[in-house]
Amino acid sequence: MNDIQLTPQQHAAVNRIVQWFRHETKHQQVARLFGYAGSGKSTITRHVIDALGFGISQGRSWGGVQFAAFTGKAALVMTRKGTPASTIHSLIYRVSEATEQEIARVEKELAQLKAGLFLMGPGELAFARMQIARLELRLAHIHEPRFVLNSQSLVRDCDLIVLDEVSMVGEEMANDLLAFGKPILVLGDPGQLPPIHGEGAFTNAAPDVMLDEIHRQAEGSAILRLATMARQGLAINDGAYDAHVWKMSRRDVSPGQMLKGGQVLCGSNATRRGLNMSMKRAAGFTADLPTGLGEKIICLKNRHDLGLINGMFLTLSDVHHEARNETSFSAAVQTEDGQQIAGRQHFWRGEYDDHIVFDPQRGRRDAHLRRTLIETSWGYAITVHKSQGSSWDNVILFDDGFGRTAIDRNRWIYTAITRAEKGLVILS
Repeated sequence: MNDIQLTPQQHAAVNRIVQWFRHETKHQQVARLFGYAGSGKSTITRHVIDALGFGISQGRSWGGVQFAAFTGKAALVMTRKGTPASTIHSLIYRVSEATEQEIARVEKELAQLKAGLFLMGPGELAFARMQIARLELRLAHIHEPRFVLNSQSLVRDCDLIVLDEVSMVGEEMANDLLAFGKPILVLGDPGQLPPIHGEGAFTNAAPDVMLDEIHRQAEGSAILRLATMARQGLAINDGAYDAHVWKMSRRDVSPGQMLKGGQVLCGSNATRRGLNMSMKRAAGFTADLPTGLGEKIICLKNRHDLGLINGMFLTLSDVHHEARNETSFSAAVQTEDGQQIAGRQHFWRGEYDDHIVFDPQRGRRDAHLRRTLIETSWGYAITVHKSQGSSWDNVILFDDGFGRTAIDRNRWIYTAITRAEKGLVILS
């Protein structure tokens, strides 16, 4: 058993979740264990798993538990901490792609409708044009992979699903998880950002357990003090909060200084692109595309066949750009864990082109090509949404005013602050 001493509140939390799993899952499929940063959710989960006989203490395996998180980086962090996890997406979905026959059928139907337009009367013409519009929309996206529920998922034979970082799980994914009929323990922080579209399906209901006491190891942390202020909507004034936690004007910090200060987080993609370009130049890299000379590159999409995780930083070398190829380049790849990926890999260059001139249609236009390419970007600055599930020793929050409402803004700042473990600088 984990030898960390639990507080009375944490003991009660363990007992409540164990009670749910043993006696209540037939009428309550989901148990919600919520807590703010520093409250010990992970510690409690380990005690729960041990108490239920699924734990890894004394050489036992995890048995019938499937661990998962919304983001690939959060799943990677869980795995590094000893609980082998996958993304929810890879756990419950499989890829379904349009066949060549289906594509040919849609193209043929569209051509026939267009060819027959001149023979139609006014009533038929309006209906045909509506059909044409729908078929053109279908054809525009037909090369994009679709994801359908995987009836052969490992979830089918497990006893319990444990989900971490659930604030970004939307209603559709939550319903798909529930469809397997398995008990689900969700770990969430109601102060964090919800999905980009809609609300968190698991965090919009009352928790079974709410942890509001800061773990003893986190007491006195200036980072958690600012996180609490942000969550409560209190103003964070300029100045020093300890030797490693500051708030100051962005005018007082140069791109070169930001390079040395830690991982930079921001709100919008437009801000991200601007910061990446200025920081890249400050680092001495003037080329528009990666050169493999030490630039900071981040993976934007999981490639499980290669062991690449969304949110993982990569090192590129032996980069080759073909003059005739405007959509991709090739390079050797090493992960942030030091793993060298075998062979030369091919990358989509659209994200890098968007840093020069943003084209909102580029991603859709290259959808067919992107399926076979690794998607990456400059990683000097990333959005707070992209940072969820990750943490760094030192974080610089470039506050670009993100947040449409006061609640959105409080969640955004809170999420950003809680990505920092030791040092934090907020630039306003």
